Amino acid sequence: MSQTGLYVVATPIGNLEDMTFRGVRVLKEAELVVAEDTRHSRLLLEHYSISTPMQALHEHNEAEVAQGIIERIAGGAAIALISDAGTPLISDPGYRLVSAARNAGVGVYTVPGPSAVTAALSVAGLPTDRFVFEGFLPARAEARKKKLLSLAGETRTLVFFESSHRVEASIADMAEAFGPGRLAALCRELTKKFETVVKASLTDIRGLLAADANQKRGEFVVVVAGRVRDEEEDLAQAQRLFTELRQYLPASQAARVAAKINAVPRRKVYAMQQP
Repeated sequence: MSQTGLYVVATPIGNLEDMTFRGVRVLKEAELVVAEDTRHSRLLLEHYSISTPMQALHEHNEAEVAQGIIERIAGGAAIALISDAGTPLISDPGYRLVSAARNAGVGVYTVPGPSAVTAALSVAGLPTDRFVFEGFLPARAEARKKKLLSLAGETRTLVFFESSHRVEASIADMAEAFGPGRLAALCRELTKKFETVVKASLTDIRGLLAADANQKRGEFVVVVAGRVRDEEEDLAQAQRLFTELRQYLPASQAARVAAKINAVPRRKVYAMQQP
């Protein structure tokens, strides 16, 4: 390794052939591989004949082990950080370590590669010029529905991770929050043997999951089309919000807030106030 520091290394999300040449070299030359689950990652290292020692770093111990890792790097070590699959820190541990390393002034380097987010976007057939990654939705139904409602007006493409035991409920909640006809892509087991990508309305995807138990198995990325702007609908929504806000704010302030949230002219909202 030409430089000491922390190397954030992306690893395959399924197909082991997706490991990059540079990623293999870095893992071989590092003094230590910090992994989310050493038992899981050992399979990858063995596949590429990598004998570098490993240390576990996960959400339960990251804060306490980060300082020791940074001290080793400051002493001249090159250490690699990997997650169970894909790019570290993307809905995976590593943020505290990378942040602490940056704060300590040690080098942090990216070794890019697979990411379930970009993999799903590349095959979903939905707009990719602007998107927002929301990670995993809340496990509790009430919190999940509240979160989805807060995203109902989002015009960018939405990307979610979901697990097999919650995907059906999440799709149902998306249909309720975004509307049954909103287009989406259900990306299952990307790069693996049973990879499937279904692009359809949320209602049709919900029906597919209900009819075929096999489609509920594995790991999921759900890509949902953003809301198509409709000026009349936006104005109507702003007017409804204005009416609610008038209980708490003067008319001018209520109009300003309602207009900003719905991206419509304030004067049009204010003109609708009741005498």
